[in-house]
Amino acid sequence: MAQKSHTAAQLVSLARAAAAQAHAPYSGFSVGCAIEAEDGRIAVGSNMENACYRLGTCAEISALTSAQQTFGLGNVRRIAVAGGHIGDDGALAGTQAVLPCGGCRQAIAEARDLSGVDIEIVASSGDGGAISTHRISALLPASFGTDNLDDAKN
Repeated sequence: MAQKSHTAAQLVSLARAAAAQAHAPYSGFSVGCAIEAEDGRIAVGSNMENACYRLGTCAEISALTSAQQTFGLGNVRRIAVAGGHIGDDGALAGTQAVLPCGGCRQAIAEARDLSGVDIEIVASSGDGGAISTHRISALLPASFGTDNLDDAKN
């Protein structure tokens, strides 16, 4: 049976481990994401760059896709993101907490709309030293969502 809740430190650790699996040969900046469901199940993802830069995939989108398949976006409760450069020793480094980009914030807001829960985002630096916690409503206060689409139908 799945654990009911993970600590923020556990989620950050999972996000950092996912970042170590990133494919980031162009920027050298690896990002990992761990998503927790309401029942404690976890989905992870990492960024995947492409020589055609715009075809790259963010860690958050990778993890949200995995979450959709694993437990459904309507069950997303908490997200941890960690990112930085991979050091010479192979460890994730960096001292600034990494937050989701605008497009990823929009995708997280979609999960919020499906779940009815203001999803918590735990942002971590690569070295795990800097951590900040935010709600998606604070990071994207005026998101475009299903209500906008419903208005367009009327």
